[in-house]
Amino acid sequence: MSDFLPKEVREGLELARKRDLKRRSRLRVRVGDETYPILRSWEDGFALDRDNADHLRGLVDVYDGTRHLYQALIVASTDDGHEMSFEFKRATPASDKPPLDYLRAEDAPVALLGRD
Repeated sequence: MSDFLPKEVREGLELARKRDLKRRSRLRVRVGDETYPILRSWEDGFALDRDNADHLRGLVDVYDGTRHLYQALIVASTDDGHEMSFEFKRATPASDKPPLDYLRAEDAPVALLGRD
């Protein structure tokens, strides 16, 4: 059906689709000071708008709103004209606590009180 539509109408529909995907998605990719909205995501990758993300590669941080999900090493995999797809070479989940070298008991004390 899109073969019968004029070029301007197809471009307008594509812009509306991108705007809707950007508005709905809370997922973001952060590289340095730049932030890019994720249009689609799957288990081992994600897709960004082609217009502003064709140069990305390397180490990025992925956020859901303000929550840091993981740090990932990415490579560009597919370019379909409107979207650029990226694949994870590595995705390390982010944690707000340092890793422990041992199993911590659930009833362990949080801190010790000194004698005064």
